[in-house]
Amino acid sequence: MSPKEQHKGLNPKLIKRILSYTNPYKTLFYFAVILTLILATISIVRPLLISKALNDYVSVSKDLSGLNFICTLIFVSLVTEAILQILNLRITNLLGQNIVKDLRNQIYKHIIHLKNTYYDTTPVGTLVTRAISDVESLSDVFAQGFIVIAGDVVMLIIFVCVMFAKNWILTLLTLSTIPLLFLATALFKKGVKKTFTMVRNAVAALNTFTQEHITGMRLVQLFNRENQEFEKFKEINNQHRVANIKSIFYYSVFFPVVEILSSVSVALIIWFVGIKGNAFNIGLGDLTFFIMMINMVFRPIRMLADRLNTLQMGIVSAERVFKVLDTDEKISNCGSLKFENITKGIEFKNVWFAYNNNHFVLKDVSFSIKAGQTVALVGATGAGKSTVINLLSRFYDLNKGEILIDETEINQFELSSLRKNTGIVLQDVYMFNDTLLNNITLNNPEISFENVVSATKQIGLYNYIMTLPDNFNYKVTERGQGLSAGQRQLIAFIRAYVYQPSIFILDEATATIDTQTEQLIQQAVEKISKGRTSIIIAHRLSTIKHVDKVLVFDQGKIIEEGTIEKLLNSNSKFKKLYELNNSTEI
Repeated sequence: MSPKEQHKGLNPKLIKRILSYTNPYKTLFYFAVILTLILATISIVRPLLISKALNDYVSVSKDLSGLNFICTLIFVSLVTEAILQILNLRITNLLGQNIVKDLRNQIYKHIIHLKNTYYDTTPVGTLVTRAISDVESLSDVFAQGFIVIAGDVVMLIIFVCVMFAKNWILTLLTLSTIPLLFLATALFKKGVKKTFTMVRNAVAALNTFTQEHITGMRLVQLFNRENQEFEKFKEINNQHRVANIKSIFYYSVFFPVVEILSSVSVALIIWFVGIKGNAFNIGLGDLTFFIMMINMVFRPIRMLADRLNTLQMGIVSAERVFKVLDTDEKISNCGSLKFENITKGIEFKNVWFAYNNNHFVLKDVSFSIKAGQTVALVGATGAGKSTVINLLSRFYDLNKGEILIDETEINQFELSSLRKNTGIVLQDVYMFNDTLLNNITLNNPEISFENVVSATKQIGLYNYIMTLPDNFNYKVTERGQGLSAGQRQLIAFIRAYVYQPSIFILDEATATIDTQTEQLIQQAVEKISKGRTSIIIAHRLSTIKHVDKVLVFDQGKIIEEGTIEKLLNSNSKFKKLYELNNSTEI
């Protein structure tokens, strides 16, 4: 949390926006408010009853039946107050958790529709924090924030009014230490807020460091960095310890100060009653009442600092969450046409594209692919090959030019139908922590188990899957670490194949696999691309021997175009790349 966020006041518009999430739960919200006000009102009943019992039935009349009746009322009021507190606590927490659920659903739904440009500039950890911990902080805004603070304020007003009505002198003595209490509370609030921020930052640093280094443990061990990284961890962990100790220090000072101040108030009352009690007709019940009220007045003031901090942190978290929700970098989905099957072809017309500012990755690129053709894109890293795929799949929107499918501008197609009919196999295959079957189908109920089995047999992976524990129900670990790179690639082929896409895209998927797996992938490529419009980005010549056309990219432009035979029989860049890599990679 930045210093600016720490000291920012409560924004009325922001509070209004937070409260708007209570609209679907108005009954719960109003019930919580009413219960809070009832609790604030009846809290004074028990001290008044105890005062009356001591004054009227203990000190004066010794009326046992009257005393029993008052004690019964005290017991009933105590039970009633306890029940209402339990009910109020449950309702406020239920309200907070319902709002957290709705807001978390909203922010996740928003995140999954954002452009890739947003993810390029926003760390994943930041989005996880916004969707999980920052949203969770909003629960405390309702459980310990608005409603509870309002109830405490109302309760304090009622307490002070009743105390003045009962005895204004004892009330002034009771409240004489309150200014010091407010001063101590203000200092405590300021100090705890600072240390709370330090703790949160330290926890975030610990989480980030631990996650990164566990994920990259092979690299740490490979370069013998265990001791050095452990020293870094110890330093971050020590910062976390220091932050918590500072927080504990403020609590260890504040609460004794509160106890001392309340004890001073009690001492002042006892001293005054002892000297002037008879002159002002102050009875045992009055003395007991004010001693009780000292604890009841000091308690909400003492808690006010913690609750205001909770409210402040919740407001800051809400602002962060709303900042993500207000991001308008959504993928445009204004198209209404259904993309079923490609019949004419794909055409790029004078396409310009830059990931940031005016640093163009594609510069006036134009080419066409006929329906059913297989085209290879080759060139050095950073030449713009993968960008072509990103634009065709609409992960990004181009800056200038046109991309046409069957002579229709790509934005006119409904996004879901376009992607449903575009199968992509990437070099870095992502696998979810789920069963192998669900990693293939992505939990799509339209894809039957029989289709998956048929696809694995055609791809040549069925026998391997049968050797795994639980076969298709084999639990894949995070990112597919239990599988080899080649196995993950073949599973990605099956994933693309079972969706029966009209356009097939292979993005450098054979760059890091062994020769045996490459042969399987070559068979898979030929099978999947047969009868489909296919685009293959490749480093190895063996992968593209069957293609109809090769496009050679260099610095965002197409510098050569033609069949493999034509390019190899000329003094082309393609031929030089082929010869440079000794006929194995291009």
